[in-house]
Amino acid sequence: MSGTTTTPGDGLDVTGAAPSGTPGATTGSDPLAALRAAATARTEARAASKAAHAARRAQDERPKRSADELRAIVERGQAELHGSGLGAADEATAEQVVAWAVREFGDSIAVACSMADAVLPHIVAQQAPWVDVLFLETSYHFPETTGTRDAVEQQMEVTIVDVLPRLTVAQQDEAHGKDLWSRDPAACCAMRKVEPLTRTLGEYEVWVTGVRRDEAPTRTSTPLVTWDEKNGLVKINPLAAWSFDDLLGYAADHQVVLNPLLNDGYPSIGCAPCTRRVAPGEDPRAGRWSGLDKTECGLHV
Repeated sequence: MSGTTTTPGDGLDVTGAAPSGTPGATTGSDPLAALRAAATARTEARAASKAAHAARRAQDERPKRSADELRAIVERGQAELHGSGLGAADEATAEQVVAWAVREFGDSIAVACSMADAVLPHIVAQQAPWVDVLFLETSYHFPETTGTRDAVEQQMEVTIVDVLPRLTVAQQDEAHGKDLWSRDPAACCAMRKVEPLTRTLGEYEVWVTGVRRDEAPTRTSTPLVTWDEKNGLVKINPLAAWSFDDLLGYAADHQVVLNPLLNDGYPSIGCAPCTRRVAPGEDPRAGRWSGLDKTECGLHV
C-alpha cells in the first residue's frame, strides 16, 4: 500500500489537496489561486478605469457657468422633460432625465445619497461612470447606513465623496452642549448636513437627488428639474414619479444594494438618534424627528 494516509470518505490526502482526477482538483497547492487572481484582475481593472476617468476629467475641466446660463438650461430642461405636467404619461423617465443631465453638464454632476439604498447612484452611473456621490457623514449614522456606503463604494463605478461638517461631534458638544439634536434638531441638521452640502455643491453645476413625490405631503409637487436658488445650481429629481415599490423593484431587478433597515421598519432613514421605526399604516417619514414639529432636515426646502 502507499504510505499516504487518508480519512475515509473525505477524498483528501493529509496535505488537504484533492487527489488528481477528482472534481475540483487544481494545479498547484492553492485551489483558490484562480479565484484570487481573477479578483485581483478585477480590482486592478477597476482602479485603472477610475484613474483614467479622473485624468480625463481633470483635462476637460471648465469653469462653472453663470447662474443666468444655468437657469436657461433649466428652462430648456423643463420644456423637454416635464411633458404635459407633473405625473403625466409623457413625463420623462428617470433614465431620460439622467441622459439629459449628462448631455448638459458632463462631469459637473453630484449625486446626493443618504445610503438608504443605492438605486439613484446605480441609475446615474450607468450613463456617467465614476460620478461623484456625496455622502453626508454626520457621524450619527446607523452602522447599517455606513455599511451600505462602504458596499456602494466597493460594488459600483462611483466616486464616494464624504461630506464632513466643520465640527466633529465632540467639538459640537463642547461648543453647543451635548446632544444638540435632542434640544434643537434644526440647528444640528444645519451644521451637520445643510452647511456642509451647500459648501460642497459650490463645485458643481447640478445635483441629483432621490426625492420622490410619494414620500411626504411636502414633496408632492417635486419637479424633475428645477433651479435651486439656495445653493445656486440646477437640481434634478429623476425618481420624483417613482413609488417605494418602484424603488424596491429596480433594486431587485438590478441587484442593487439596499440598507438592511428598509426591511426592519425604517422606510425613511436619517441619523440614528432622530429616526425610529414606523408602524404599519404610518406615513413613511413619521419616524423622522418623531414627536417634533419637524419633517425635513433642510436640504430640500
